[in-house]
Amino acid sequence: MAGTRAERRVYFEDVQVNVPFETPGMTITETHAAMFAALTTSRLADPGAVPDLVPLCLSSGLGWRVPQPPLVVLAFMGFEWRFLKATRVGDTIRSVSTTVAKRSIKDGGVVIEERRIVNQHGDVVQSGRLTLLVAKRPAA
Repeated sequence: MAGTRAERRVYFEDVQVNVPFETPGMTITETHAAMFAALTTSRLADPGAVPDLVPLCLSSGLGWRVPQPPLVVLAFMGFEWRFLKATRVGDTIRSVSTTVAKRSIKDGGVVIEERRIVNQHGDVVQSGRLTLLVAKRPAA
């Protein structure tokens, strides 16, 4: 299938600074929390609690639901993250990502993206900054 989303890619040259991308929302369920706890062999003391990493993990998956094709990431160069508010089972989260800076280097480019995870009330529950090495478009 030529032209499918999986075949299209966003290269360094295509990245636009200060253009936000917002994912659709996803409601966190008991199953999300239980599956994460089982994978990490952690215990949930509070049945309504959601481990802090669950919204971060889900937000990465939600990034595949924006209409933009995937970015050609060669490496994760840096990751700064803040956990601001607890999330609970039943909360609906979405992610808003904005490229705040980009810099060309020889075979690629450095892209700095700020990401916020927002709940159904509009509260930012987590936020951070990702520094990525992104491929330049291959020569034709």
